[in-house]
Amino acid sequence: MTADVTSRALRLLALLQSRTLWSGEELAEHLDVTVRSVRRDIDRLRALGYPVLASAGHGGGYRLGPGRTLPPLLLGPEEAVAVAVGLHLAAASPIDGLQDGAVRALSILDPVLPPAARAEARAIGDTLGVLTSRSGTVAGPVLLVLARAVRDGVQVRLDYRRADGERSSRRLEPYRVLAVDGRWYLFAWDLDREDWRTFRLDRILEARPSTFRFAPRETPDVDEHVRASITGARAPRPMTVRLRASAEEVAARIPASVGTVERGEPIRAPLADLSDRPDGAGAVTERAEGAETCVLRISGGDPAWTVMHLARLGHRVLAVDPPELAAEIARQAAWFDDARAALAEPTPTSSVTLRPTRGPI
Repeated sequence: MTADVTSRALRLLALLQSRTLWSGEELAEHLDVTVRSVRRDIDRLRALGYPVLASAGHGGGYRLGPGRTLPPLLLGPEEAVAVAVGLHLAAASPIDGLQDGAVRALSILDPVLPPAARAEARAIGDTLGVLTSRSGTVAGPVLLVLARAVRDGVQVRLDYRRADGERSSRRLEPYRVLAVDGRWYLFAWDLDREDWRTFRLDRILEARPSTFRFAPRETPDVDEHVRASITGARAPRPMTVRLRASAEEVAARIPASVGTVERGEPIRAPLADLSDRPDGAGAVTERAEGAETCVLRISGGDPAWTVMHLARLGHRVLAVDPPELAAEIARQAAWFDDARAALAEPTPTSSVTLRPTRGPI
């Protein structure tokens, strides 16, 4: 009997850690006991020093208060600070798949840290940083508020600044906080616009949770929706490029903020040289029937930048759209031809002495 009671108390503790607020009936259902047994188990936890707080009335229930070091791991203050600082760094890490777990763990740890340990962890976390290629920064409190709201299934209100600088207030049902290419996004149902929306966390000026819970809706593929939203936020003129390469190979080098990659039809005819010939005819240079191709779709942007990015990929271009992109390829090709010709015939003015610059050691 004692072993069963102890096991149930630990399960109760884990439930209180997993969400901000529980009603007595919900806890009883999860533990398969009566509400009266739940009250006795909560009294046992309080006797052990765990601050289980209770509130009455509509929207009331039980919650685990601050003042204890991450039960039931029983971390000491120094260990708890070390874990919290490590999670702050992990949340900013470029390692794929690490950011989401670090934020979830931090949202559980932060509320139950003793006030002194919490202040120390935040002070150390504020002095440390991870350099990334992104300019946008996310406020830690905003990240934690949204992570908890997703966990608890409660509505939030955002003070949001759009790309054009316009500010608006948004009422949302948050479903997921995720990192894509080093930048954080919120996937949520917009209550006023009655549609799914993606928000950049570095544009959120303030996030305020409510106590209103929402019934989960059927969601689309969250990863695919967010990636499509990111690419759709760029310039309106789309660009399409067909490359002689596998979709997997190209997708590994295309950030979600740039475009999407899909499989193309295998080559079914000899490839012709796409460069212009004096006689106006394309010369067949190779046979590549059956070779893999892919289609890169870019929702918009600067054609000059797109051509430079294609050149870095190094794969053969089979077709492009719109014509402006083809014209930009021809313009840059002419520039490279001119530069190559200049280097092939050096002149006294083509030799330049370069001075080394000083940089980090």
